[in-house]
Amino acid sequence: MNKTEILKNTYKVLSSISPTMSSKLMYRITVKKKLNLKNPKLFNEKLMWLKLNLYKNNPLITECVDKYRVREYIKRCGCSELLNELIGVYDSVDEIDFSKLPDKFVLKCNHGAGYNILCKNKNELNINETKQTLKKWLKEDYWKRCAEINYKKVPKKIICEKFLENENKEDLEDYKIYCFNGIPQFVMICVGRNAKQRTKYYFMNKEWKIMKINPAGIETPENFKIEKPKCIDEMFEYAQTLSKPFPFVRVDFYCVKDKTIFGELTFTPAGCIDTNYIGNAQEMLGNMIDLSEYIR
Repeated sequence: MNKTEILKNTYKVLSSISPTMSSKLMYRITVKKKLNLKNPKLFNEKLMWLKLNLYKNNPLITECVDKYRVREYIKRCGCSELLNELIGVYDSVDEIDFSKLPDKFVLKCNHGAGYNILCKNKNELNINETKQTLKKWLKEDYWKRCAEINYKKVPKKIICEKFLENENKEDLEDYKIYCFNGIPQFVMICVGRNAKQRTKYYFMNKEWKIMKINPAGIETPENFKIEKPKCIDEMFEYAQTLSKPFPFVRVDFYCVKDKTIFGELTFTPAGCIDTNYIGNAQEMLGNMIDLSEYIR
């Protein structure tokens, strides 16, 4: 077992004992700083505080991180038109009848991030391998990885959704809108996530100007341009509606044939230990989260 695996296992065990201690250790090792929870200033610090306090054992947060039950929240907000088509919901792998699924579909586990199987052609899908992967994911307590206790009480399920694609058949780009105290401020675009090349993340403000707060932004040339989707203004409007109750949330969308489709709500991006921000970005983003109502 290498050092990385030992650390991962240590975090998982410590998360079960004390999510706060686990978070402090992760922060110290990854960010190389002491985690300030008494008077958080930085973006990561404030996300940590929210995770361990306001978002802890919060029924609304638990509902919203659940990739199945979040659909009910979307409907209550009057935004049901955003939802992707739901093909099936399963409590176990054995409940899935692959013969009845369409030629293209997406399988997801609802209790964490990264639990996605994209099937573009069912005839080429290794069903036995897919079943084993899903069984492995269902056994995992995702929340223990980074002490993300907002996922702890999510009842584990598998969901099957419609496979989304544009007419050009290229991989869909994610549009992740960062919302602070109910106000969407900017969007992160994931380019090439499902392609063979390395994924790049670009931050764009509402005026569609590149924000040089991460490596990809810094490396862009003066004439750099990225296509502005036709539905981006609509995305910002929806993000404002969906983010209203929360000090911070990232609202993720897809733009499919110029139609906005909801992806997910993310409250603890990168497990609150993102080290890719450059310069004073951590301070700038931290200032956008107002916790004065909660920290006296």
